[in-house]
Amino acid sequence: MKAILLARVSSKEQEEGQSIPAQERRLREYAERKGLIVDEIFKITESSTKDTRREFERILERIHKSRETIALVADTIDRVQRSFKESVVLDNLRKEGKVEIHFMREGLILNLKSNSSDILRWDMGVMFARSYVLQLSDNVKRSKEESLKKGICIGKAPLGYLRVTDEKGNKTIIPDPLTKSLIQEMFFQYSNGNHSLQSLTIFMKDQGLRTSNGNPIVKSQIESMLKNTFYSGVMNTKQGQFPHHYETLVSQERFQQVQNILSGYHKKPFQSLSRPFALRGLITCARCGCIVSPEIKKGKYVYYSCTNAKGTCSRNYIREEALLAQLTPCFESITLSEEAIATITEYLKEVHQSEQKFFQEEQALLQKELDRVKNRMSKMYDDKLDGLIDEELYQQKFNECKTRQQEVVSKMQRHVKADEHFYITANTVLRLASRAKDLFESSEVEEKRQLLNFVFQNLVLDGEKLVHTLREPFSMIMNMKACPNGWGQLDSNQRSRETRDLQSLAIAAMRYPQKREPPEFISLLFPAETTTQGTKMLTVGLEPTTVRLQIGRSTS
Repeated sequence: MKAILLARVSSKEQEEGQSIPAQERRLREYAERKGLIVDEIFKITESSTKDTRREFERILERIHKSRETIALVADTIDRVQRSFKESVVLDNLRKEGKVEIHFMREGLILNLKSNSSDILRWDMGVMFARSYVLQLSDNVKRSKEESLKKGICIGKAPLGYLRVTDEKGNKTIIPDPLTKSLIQEMFFQYSNGNHSLQSLTIFMKDQGLRTSNGNPIVKSQIESMLKNTFYSGVMNTKQGQFPHHYETLVSQERFQQVQNILSGYHKKPFQSLSRPFALRGLITCARCGCIVSPEIKKGKYVYYSCTNAKGTCSRNYIREEALLAQLTPCFESITLSEEAIATITEYLKEVHQSEQKFFQEEQALLQKELDRVKNRMSKMYDDKLDGLIDEELYQQKFNECKTRQQEVVSKMQRHVKADEHFYITANTVLRLASRAKDLFESSEVEEKRQLLNFVFQNLVLDGEKLVHTLREPFSMIMNMKACPNGWGQLDSNQRSRETRDLQSLAIAAMRYPQKREPPEFISLLFPAETTTQGTKMLTVGLEPTTVRLQIGRSTS
């Protein structure tokens, strides 16, 4: 009888050893003792638990096409199968007289004449093989869960990180010095709200960002990275989310800002990559709420009209120049004199100095809370070693403390400086307002769009009239200039109307940068100034509740 010898291992690592040669030698000796003629030897490297076993299916096809009975010889049952799904196919071939199965170590031969006792032995062998796989799977799952609870990444490190071996021989993950800054730049650019995924992809390609294989980055990969919580300190796995102990590349605040933009909050449709338009994506229709989009007529004239996406609005066209002409006077209305700017700046320096004590007190309280959490974690570990608490309770309490620790550290970062790479002062915003008209008239189309998005909000086209609202503090500047007699009544023991108005404006200007960052070209024109102590005015990263100044109106 012709025989097919089956020698199988599950992985490449096993293949490099002596497992397959040893199996082949034993199978040849067995075939010789049984008088079998070796027709073909299959040396397979594949898991028996996979849904698709291509090499094993080749063996079944070879047996099915044979006109005579073929002996399938294997070292043991688990070399052939570890589940009952193969039993159905092999048993049908056995009943058809196509195959005679030899399990050498079990001393079991199955053919057309096999009785129920032999079949039961076969089923029992498969059951034990399957039980082994299930136990192995449970052990692997427990090991993975234990690693995840300890903050250890068990998968591939995302782009921007490297897997390395430390001095103690342990594998760990560190930021990739070649791509770390590129990942941070990617999050920063998208969080500004002036990029689409397509334009961000092109920008990052120009910056030199490539995949781990060296291939150009694509839009789907950019989107996936922007949604990857690993960069902000959390592993997103099938078992749930777990905080990791590796260095983060992005703060929680910036990551959440990016998620809000991806989800559609404050999201602006973006200009075409072929040609930018000053107002594209910034205007909505007053009648139906759809976007007002630009079109080019006769190759050079730009007209805007409602997209009529809901089918309920007529399309009336209006020239871009007519729309911009309605906005240009607003830039004149937010101009401040140099004297007013100097007054506000001096007041802000006083505000900064008075707030330093408050921040130092808050910092001390947070540091005290952080030390308390660390001491609690250390004590819990000692209790675990002494057997006072079990592993499950230790992991539960440890995770609670770890979460609290991250909350405290995150709050400390917000109180100090949430983003050490980008600061602006109220002085910058106010000087921008003074030169806004000149900047707007002399800038390129893309810079115009950024400036409009920075100064205006909720642009609505009602017929040919463009209804607009200025963002703070620009709206406050315009309102103040429109009321020459000042705001409100003067308190009996407080300052003059003019001083009060300017100080209110100063607080509004200081709080404004917390929510929005100016376009990059504006930041280059107006670099951050310093206080008399040489430290930058802290205007980014402060929570609104930290501004506790009584100036006649609530700022908290």
